[in-house]
Amino acid sequence: MALISYARVSSYGQSLDVQLEKLKHCDRVFKEKQSGRSTDKREQLALCLDYVRDGDTLVVTKLDRLARSTRDLLNILNTLEKKQVKLHVIDQQIDTSTPSGRLLVHLLGSIAEFENDLRKDRQLDGISLAKRNGVKFGRKKALTETQVQELRQKRTEGLLIKDLMEHYSLSKASVYRALGGAEASASDVLV
Repeated sequence: MALISYARVSSYGQSLDVQLEKLKHCDRVFKEKQSGRSTDKREQLALCLDYVRDGDTLVVTKLDRLARSTRDLLNILNTLEKKQVKLHVIDQQIDTSTPSGRLLVHLLGSIAEFENDLRKDRQLDGISLAKRNGVKFGRKKALTETQVQELRQKRTEGLLIKDLMEHYSLSKASVYRALGGAEASASDVLV
């Protein structure tokens, strides 16, 4: 009957210190700096879920450090239940060894996912509004339209691709994009 903990931060610029301080009473800590996005593998969480045994308690500081969605949370809870492992969430005071704790973990997981969906919707609305107001997203173009016309003229006059690259401080691919892409000839490959 061990206390096994899992701590996670989303990026390498963040610190695990606050979580580790709260988890210092645990017998073993699995920790990682990894995004909770669905495409990211949380290897330490997988090792942690494999490690826990019948009678153990998995301890996390917050529910969002453990699961990325309600479905993810339910899968983790199912794994823990099959292994007869309890879950204790320190900050939200959740203990799945009680009926009210099991109810609360499901409710909070659903609410967290709902809030995340609302945030995404607000972000998309903001991006849409910004685009309608003329805000340009992405990297600024390397050349103005005048410079593109000038570059094309110099190329038609016989200037080599490598010279255009140097003159405009562009990569070969950027020069070809400015030229319209149809400009590749055998002699250009040798520049």
